[in-house]
Amino acid sequence: MDTAFCESLSAVFRRVFASQQAILAGLSGGLDSVVLLHALRQWQTAERPALRLRAVYIHHGLNPLADDWADHCRTFCDSLSVPFQVCRVQVDPRKKGIEAAARDARYQAFREVIAPDEALVTAQHLDDQSETFFLALKRGSGPAGLSAMPEQMAFGANPLIRPLLSFSRAQLEQYAQYYQLSWVEDDSNQDRRYDRNFLRHAVLPQLNARWPHFAQAVSRSAALCGEQEALLDELLLPELMQLTDADNGLSFIPLLSAGTAKRNGILRRWLKHCGVQMPSQHQLALLWQEVALAKPDAEPGYYLKPVTIRRYQNKLHVTEKTAGLSDYCLPWDLHSALQLPDDAGILRMAETVTTQDVASVVRPPRPDEQVTVRFGLQGHYHICGRDRGRSAKKLWQECGVAPWLRERTPLLWYNDTLIAAVGVFVTKEGEADEAKLMIMQEKTTPRTGLQSYSGR
Repeated sequence: MDTAFCESLSAVFRRVFASQQAILAGLSGGLDSVVLLHALRQWQTAERPALRLRAVYIHHGLNPLADDWADHCRTFCDSLSVPFQVCRVQVDPRKKGIEAAARDARYQAFREVIAPDEALVTAQHLDDQSETFFLALKRGSGPAGLSAMPEQMAFGANPLIRPLLSFSRAQLEQYAQYYQLSWVEDDSNQDRRYDRNFLRHAVLPQLNARWPHFAQAVSRSAALCGEQEALLDELLLPELMQLTDADNGLSFIPLLSAGTAKRNGILRRWLKHCGVQMPSQHQLALLWQEVALAKPDAEPGYYLKPVTIRRYQNKLHVTEKTAGLSDYCLPWDLHSALQLPDDAGILRMAETVTTQDVASVVRPPRPDEQVTVRFGLQGHYHICGRDRGRSAKKLWQECGVAPWLRERTPLLWYNDTLIAAVGVFVTKEGEADEAKLMIMQEKTTPRTGLQSYSGR
């Protein structure tokens, strides 16, 4: 066994797990993940016995041998005395294709089983990096895509670590043979109809035979692309944060005078932070032309599956298709939290009243008044702070509530009298005197929303 390889692997483990207390290792039963788990267990025993290590097998249900693979993984973990679990998932290939759908299902399963203090560890290696680079090249990706897989990145609130990226499959095979490890072979990995398999079996072997260090060169190019992307992130992020409001709206007027490269760089980062799949260059140009540059009186939208980019009051917004709530009328006793439908949030009566948010402070209901929460405002109302009444449409406009949010804004009623649009305005009939209540809406974490910046 090449001792230099083992020493290099241990050095990587010491570096990437220096601050980690626990590891969740993805285990498929294949060569890569079997070697990773075995090496991790060896290193943990020798150098970090207090480090917690466990493994999970994601059962996609796509191969008739998947149960056998799960059994193999369980037996292997038992031999290492590593805790193990199987997580079954459903794969829906209709939207993205089988490869992408399986990957999405797998990482969603990881999100569900990972503990708050664990690092997710996966077994991608140097050859996988080359494949990922070429797949991005095939799609016409820029530096972000060509940077391929980083060794470390954020995975929600947890880190995702790929410690084998600097090691080739040949090195992993030598390790497995030395320790007499057994692994499973997924027969689908031979199917060249899949792009990654075509690269693995038909393209990259010829390139590596011609240029023995080709994989390392590709990895360096990917790393350089990553550096360039990190530099752009560092340069553009402060301006992006200035242009983005608390509701993730992007002020696009300052971008009208920016060059195309800078504008596209900011738009891409905004979309990425909002969890939107990265558009092509053509899609990005259409988004700008059809939404940002649409006529002032238009209500434009550009569909980027599964979200729509809309414009309102000189800002771009990422919106999702949501259910209409106008048919709901929810009784509320004010003393307990009220769960709103379709992830619209939760209403609570605050225990103490502050004067900072007057749009949430209302008078208490009288004994003969029943409290309900409804959605969808029509009619003419006089709200606090206005000299006269206005139509519902005018009120929404003056208060800056976007059209797609209006039917999702909870309306507080006492009997058939509108008291408030929670957090937006209070009517004259709901104006508080000495006795006051504060109604607060806790927004559900958006399915699409600006995420804390974490680089690639």
